[in-house]
Amino acid sequence: MNDFVRRERVGATFLVTINRPERRNAFDLEVREQLAEAIFEARDDDAIKAVVIAGAGGVFCAGGDLKALSEGKRPIYKDRDRIRRLHLWFQELVNLEKPVIAAVEGAAFGAGFNLALACDFILGTPSTRFCAVFTRIGLVPDLGGFFLLPRIVGLQKAKELVFTAREVDAQEALDLGILYSIVPSENLLNQALALAERFHPASTEAIGLSKNILNRSFNLDQATLAELESHAQAIAIHTQYHDDAVARFLNKQPLGFQWPSGPDNGGVNS
Repeated sequence: MNDFVRRERVGATFLVTINRPERRNAFDLEVREQLAEAIFEARDDDAIKAVVIAGAGGVFCAGGDLKALSEGKRPIYKDRDRIRRLHLWFQELVNLEKPVIAAVEGAAFGAGFNLALACDFILGTPSTRFCAVFTRIGLVPDLGGFFLLPRIVGLQKAKELVFTAREVDAQEALDLGILYSIVPSENLLNQALALAERFHPASTEAIGLSKNILNRSFNLDQATLAELESHAQAIAIHTQYHDDAVARFLNKQPLGFQWPSGPDNGGVNS
């Protein structure tokens, strides 16, 4: 099997790099399978505190590999099953109870756009471009696009981006809330790793519980969210991390996790 998805440990950060630059890091079966393995590894390893997803060769991901997709027609139910199987690992990524950062250089098109949207924070460069390209080839958004895009940009803007299949440059993506920050191209990976490292001293349990509920918050009423809140807080208050933080506070010691104050270019430069 080709090494189409590299996995590296950078301290407590898990760096996942799509490594198929000759095909602009497009998805084929091997890429999907190796991404799935990486996501499950990140989920199951308690030593991993944050995840960074990047693409090799100056491109994040051009989406599905149309050449591989067009090689032989399958029965309709097989194509349905192929998409459903994507969500076995993709939902694990969306709901991974650890901070996930996308380092997007160049194009993030189609499924590559949605892969970036699945992350908690997206860092880009001036060359970053997004496109829900599906309509250009007579398809509909897949890999979670129907769920993710309208939650970030709103329903009307999501319809525009899907219907028109137009490109969104870095500045517009920042204005729409797709990008968390724009950084120089030569600093992108280091900035993404630096942002990930800031979460290393945080409570993985508290972040995970919060992320789980925030991801559901658009679909639930206030009473249900209050019930989830009560369960999550009951779990968090019994963690060793909370006990240690309270002890530090009572002993007038600095807390182990504190985000730097003041503006700092999206939280990654200082």
